[in-house]
Amino acid sequence: MTHPFTGKLFALAFCAGLLSGCATNGDPRDPLEPLNRGIYQFNQSVDKTVLKPVATGYQEVLPQPVRTAVGNFFSNLDDVSVLLNDLLQFKLQRAISDFSRVVWNSTAGLIGLIDVATPMGLEKHNEDFGQTLGYWGVGDGPFLVLPLLGSSDLRDTAALFVDSKADIVYQQSNMAARNSEVTLRAVQERSVLLGAERTLEEAALDPYAFRRDGYLQKRRSLIYDGNPPREKEDWMDEPSAPEAPSKTAPAQGK
Repeated sequence: MTHPFTGKLFALAFCAGLLSGCATNGDPRDPLEPLNRGIYQFNQSVDKTVLKPVATGYQEVLPQPVRTAVGNFFSNLDDVSVLLNDLLQFKLQRAISDFSRVVWNSTAGLIGLIDVATPMGLEKHNEDFGQTLGYWGVGDGPFLVLPLLGSSDLRDTAALFVDSKADIVYQQSNMAARNSEVTLRAVQERSVLLGAERTLEEAALDPYAFRRDGYLQKRRSLIYDGNPPREKEDWMDEPSAPEAPSKTAPAQGK
């Protein structure tokens, strides 16, 4: 089945595309900041009242080895989608590595519960269809905050439909099993972030802007495999190097 939020996300992305030309604010990457901040506050309220308490209880009830096994299981399923996007980007060496990860973790790793691939030197990669579109030159468009799903941009929002089709969890025909696994994965991912919240609260004067900037920087880095080209503003703001003395300049008097 299709991702349950797909229709709403496309509607939001379409509206964002229409509004981005007329909305204004200080950051050109975030022309819909008032709307985004409202959705951000909604997401924070849901997190505070539902997601965080559930994730905290999950962390307190289940010992670390069990939570690690759950995370490994979903990471192994994610590697299938990563592999497909490796191929779409013609990253053949990565595709071979990620295929090997899936094989080793699905067999020797007991259907992914144990990550045996990483100690073997098979590095975990991060690829999705949004990155594939970026790799082939599709611009990111305006920054968006999606209900419940959080930070995104127009390109990554449009890519969610394809990502959902490549997601083994979402493609299960048994609705009860699918919903249970979707919930478990969300709780597991939220529990991993519990320790980072205090750092965010202490470091950021504006948590919204901090998350926005962090998301955009991370996505840019991922598209360029950790080595993004310098943006125009970076080198334009740098002072010019001093000119070398002319070889034909007259000699100074003694």
